[in-house]
Amino acid sequence: MTEAARPYPARERVVHARDAAANDALNDAQATAVAHAAGPLLVVAGAGTGKTRTLVHRVARLLADGTRPERILLLTFTRRAAHEMLSRVERLAGSDGRAVHGGTFHGTAHRLLRRFGPQAGVGSDFTIMDQGDAEDLMQLSRAHLGFGDKKKRFPKKETLHHVYSRHVNTEIPVPAILADEYPQFADHEEAFTRIFVDYTSRKQDRNLVDYDDLLLFWAMLVGDADAPLAEKIAGLYDHVLVDEYQDTNVLQSRILQGMARRHRNITVVGDDAQSIYSFRGATVRNILDFPREFAGATIVALEENYRSTQPILDVTNTLISRAEERYTKNLHTRRLGGEKPWLVTAHDEQAQTRFVVDRILELHEEGVLLREMAVLFRAGYMSADLEIELAARRVPFEKWGGLKFLEAAHVKDVLAFLRVAENPRDEVSWFRLLLLLPGVGETTARAAMDHLTASGWGPSAFAAYEAPARARAAHRALAQLLESLRSAADATEGALSREVGAIRKFYDDILRERYDRVEPRLADLDQLQIIAGGFPDRAAFLSALALEPPQSTQDLGFGSDSEDDALVLSTAHSAKGKEWDAVFVIWAVDGWIPLARALGDAEQVEEERRLLYVAMTRARNHLAVSYPLNVYDSRRSADYSIDQVSRFLDRGVREGMQRVVVEALKSPSESDPSTAPVIDLRALARGRFGA
Repeated sequence: MTEAARPYPARERVVHARDAAANDALNDAQATAVAHAAGPLLVVAGAGTGKTRTLVHRVARLLADGTRPERILLLTFTRRAAHEMLSRVERLAGSDGRAVHGGTFHGTAHRLLRRFGPQAGVGSDFTIMDQGDAEDLMQLSRAHLGFGDKKKRFPKKETLHHVYSRHVNTEIPVPAILADEYPQFADHEEAFTRIFVDYTSRKQDRNLVDYDDLLLFWAMLVGDADAPLAEKIAGLYDHVLVDEYQDTNVLQSRILQGMARRHRNITVVGDDAQSIYSFRGATVRNILDFPREFAGATIVALEENYRSTQPILDVTNTLISRAEERYTKNLHTRRLGGEKPWLVTAHDEQAQTRFVVDRILELHEEGVLLREMAVLFRAGYMSADLEIELAARRVPFEKWGGLKFLEAAHVKDVLAFLRVAENPRDEVSWFRLLLLLPGVGETTARAAMDHLTASGWGPSAFAAYEAPARARAAHRALAQLLESLRSAADATEGALSREVGAIRKFYDDILRERYDRVEPRLADLDQLQIIAGGFPDRAAFLSALALEPPQSTQDLGFGSDSEDDALVLSTAHSAKGKEWDAVFVIWAVDGWIPLARALGDAEQVEEERRLLYVAMTRARNHLAVSYPLNVYDSRRSADYSIDQVSRFLDRGVREGMQRVVVEALKSPSESDPSTAPVIDLRALARGRFGA
């Protein structure tokens, strides 16, 4: 266990505003967007056109024109993006920039719900569930209603939660979701409804809120124009600015309409050509329909690209010009030179892999760092052969994805102690803690929770529970620990870190007994304890982790152990917003991009086109798009198919690319054709018939 850290007090920061010459860095279109006076504004920002710079300068301009910083709301999709933007605003506008309200949609919803929730029937001491917790609570509802005991196949908790979340975020009726995504469960519509009713009731009874509730409750709070509370919340801000607007869903659109209903000073920045998250509930209709939703909107297109060479832009402009519905923009750059993107044909997957690795090593020898190169693909499994070859040739790489920090079982275990101490009605966390006790399985745990429910979740209810014989010693120790956590009144610096330390005295031995690879897991808990030391109390700590969780854990590292220089392997979705000197897009074949399952739906095909566009526009200087002609069902199978290049790379797109064919490797056993034959096979064949 780590020792509690000693706090170092921060000094008062004073930052002076820069002079007006800072605007000299803006091009004409950016300056037009920044100077927009009032009313709705849509900035259609093509890939690499400086949208963040534009948004930052617009906030600074509002401050310079006299808008009070606390009356400006800047909404982003990650806390890091909000922090980066506000830091840049501060450098432009001075210390006042720190007072601008900025954050994620969910983070802002959380802050507003803590403040206004009690006036709308939501206690301010609610606990936020992450997706895993929400799925576990859905499972409790499923089991409670008896659907887990049926012999007939019934959807699992992950499916139930997905349907519920998709319905809330898209407002698509549950029967339509089942018909489209899960036709095998279409006859279970009534069961889905009953489980969802039980799930929402459990959340209410236990004062729990899931991610979807945060947006849903905010939309409800501002949805009624005549309600005093809606007017009060909308009246908090004079200007609302939104980044990555193409990634918003139906609920977020409703929220923005409510927040801007009175003053209509809403600025949204986005690119319809990069709308690729429909599987999360996002809809491209929000940005396409913005002028209709906000009548009289001004539209400014940013077309000067600061990232890619013109040959890359020519190809990607042609690719996206085929979209059925879009905002017209033609990206251009002042950069000179650059070679045409490569369209690489390989005999099979192994030849494609060999080309990618050979070309990466060639560029590396020319001075391009590995971390400035990326291999992108439609889905994670498509890089399997490449990973094997990179490891064999000792090319360090990191693959984006894998377990997030808070999805690691040992981290969720420790957080469950804190959640129960903070909210004694947190049924999901209780269930997790009970399963840590020896001899306690799911049936016993549910019986224990029935006892807690009947006892009103009172502080002494768990101590009074009669545990199984094997669990009695651990039960007493857990009851004492929870009591000490509940009664803790230590408000000094590092108090929460000490609470985590007390939990680990109980838990670390359980970890050693239940899990393999103990040391990385203990290191994760060391880090968790250090993070806890930076928060004033449990509520702030748990809310922060739920809203913006750490993205990685030491327990699931793979690829390269070195952080100095490693090639990036990534799905196209995870690569959005990033850029590299050299980008390789592999598996550009029909059925892979677009995916085969998308081919029956025109909207899905259009999103697949946008996804390829996103992948190709990540490249600064070098772009190679490759496809194998032959694909075997498996390495041992003799069955193969002949692939066709992706339909998105039509003749017009290909005209802007240079064709490259990967030569086949000559087998070491092959003879030189110029060598005289040792035997004459044709003569021997004729001899079979006496010739």
